Amino acid sequence: MRIRALSVFEGVVYHCWPIDRTHPERPTLEVDALLRDGDADESSGPLLVTVSDYSVMVGDPQVAHRCVEGLRAKGRVVEWLGVEHISFPMWTRVSPGDTAGPALG
Repeated sequence: MRIRALSVFEGVVYHCWPIDRTHPERPTLEVDALLRDGDADESSGPLLVTVSDYSVMVGDPQVAHRCVEGLRAKGRVVEWLGVEHISFPMWTRVSPGDTAGPALG
């Protein structure tokens, strides 16, 4: 699953949507957002997407649960401010308007 982040603040993704829903067990993050100091650098750590946002993007509750449990087993689910998030220690910066890859429809 390819997730596009549209806004990030202090390491937390606040707005995102799925670019490609295939392979939800292997989510990747692409960032198309204005980033300021502290938003997505070494001081902020990995970027975080809430488990609830991720589950909505997956679409099927059973598939989402299975994928989240698999990510949890790999240490990718973390708690931040009392909310579970999927951690993205690696992500890709993309240019505005970059729509490479399969489109959802």
